Amino acid sequence: MRVLVTGGAGYIGSVAVDSLIGAGHDVCVFDNLYMGHREAVNSAAEFVEGDLADRAQINEVMSRFQAEAVMHFASYSLVGESVEEPLKYLGDNVSNAVNLIDAALNAGVQRFILSSTANLFDDPETIPISESEKIVPGSPYGESKNIIERILKWVQETKGLRYAALRYFNAAGCTPIKGEDHTPETHLIPLVLQVALGQREKIMIFGGDYDTPDGTCVRDYIHVEDLAQAHILALEALETNETLRFNLGNGNGFSVKDVIETVREVTGHPIPAEVTDRREGDPAKLVADSSKIRRELGWQPRHTDMKSIIQSAWDWHQAHPEGYGS
Repeated sequence: MRVLVTGGAGYIGSVAVDSLIGAGHDVCVFDNLYMGHREAVNSAAEFVEGDLADRAQINEVMSRFQAEAVMHFASYSLVGESVEEPLKYLGDNVSNAVNLIDAALNAGVQRFILSSTANLFDDPETIPISESEKIVPGSPYGESKNIIERILKWVQETKGLRYAALRYFNAAGCTPIKGEDHTPETHLIPLVLQVALGQREKIMIFGGDYDTPDGTCVRDYIHVEDLAQAHILALEALETNETLRFNLGNGNGFSVKDVIETVREVTGHPIPAEVTDRREGDPAKLVADSSKIRRELGWQPRHTDMKSIIQSAWDWHQAHPEGYGS
């Protein structure tokens, strides 16, 4: 199948591209390199540097490549920034997605997979969180993904575009050749690893008085390779399904202190840590119920323990201490 991947130079997108190529698909990566890295793009994929705000360009690429499916990873994705600049997210994320969906329809694309988010669930009534949980976005970023999911719902009903919305919890880990390299870095595991690498003095823990076993926030971490595999399964399943919505996590909750202690174990570094004030909007616990995708598509995450996730990240960051610029 010919698959156009937006954001295929980014952290999750680049690993998904590797999985697509490994499964025998032809891939075109469309990325403006705002957060992605040209070095992360698989050499077997066509690469186009472009921006989804340019409707003519995405239409031309979609048509010329003769795409049969789209995986849409490209997005502004910083929750904190979205609170400070809501229109950047509610505007650009949504309008760029509309441009892409319109181009897909114009080119006769039949399958569309959206990189969505657990930030849809800011106030869950039940944990672990299933797909039936009420949607209460936790930020303008989460709201932008909610709007795009709603747009896809109506486009499917009116135009027949089959789609899957995959709601990630906390993507983590690295492959031997692809890693997590963000500027600025906001994710916990690479931040703690920066302490082990001597790139920062200590790690800050935002809040130590939550209603959790050790007082720190609990999150569900899912390895980036397992996320990529879910995309491959969803792509195949859209042959016989009009709409798919799945929450993606490994079903285990790990606290901030759990993560820090595991990094200490893996790296042999003491990792100084300091508890400071809570961040506004951080729920105490977010853990996914991924039984639906396991049951319906046979998805089986292979990296379910924190030690193996952190070991994979540590191996990559040691080899690439300055990220893709190393």
